[in-house]
Amino acid sequence: MEKKLKQQPSNCIKVVLFGPESTGKTTLAEKLARHYNSIWVREYARRYLQDKWNNERKTCEPEDLLPIVIGQMKLENDLAQKTNSVLICDTDLLETKVYSEAYYVGSCDPNLEKYALENTYDLYFLTYIDTPWEADDLRDKPNERERMFKAFEEALKKYNRPYILLKGNKKERLAKAVKHIDRLIKNKP
Repeated sequence: MEKKLKQQPSNCIKVVLFGPESTGKTTLAEKLARHYNSIWVREYARRYLQDKWNNERKTCEPEDLLPIVIGQMKLENDLAQKTNSVLICDTDLLETKVYSEAYYVGSCDPNLEKYALENTYDLYFLTYIDTPWEADDLRDKPNERERMFKAFEEALKKYNRPYILLKGNKKERLAKAVKHIDRLIKNKP
């Protein structure tokens, strides 16, 4: 289990798009990867849970979290070896930890929690809730966006993660993210 959840060493800058559902993370991840001619790590949970929904008409349950984070870290570790510039992560284990605690009465699998806190990233982009809500099969908390946003921001503060708040339209968010990633690239040893 330990090896499956641990971040493997890499030579790239890693940034994470972090925040509540339907706040533009995936759209921004794609645009940033294109801008930097790099790659992005898709959110494994979306594929996993969409398959579950399509096959069983069931939503996420606590026993789904470990397979989700194992799949996420496999994707991240594999893709981190394919770039030495910037790796754009559409999520990370800390995001899954926040969701676990929000959905399952404050509980989180100890393995998930351990690696959510041990794995590190150069910068987080916290996406604000000023984007229009887009419903799909998996999104289920349109009326709790503010509460979820606060939970994500509190986690970043509690665990002392470097982050930038992204607000505004797609163009404004992209420009702000690029400015901060460029700064990381410039200061990379």
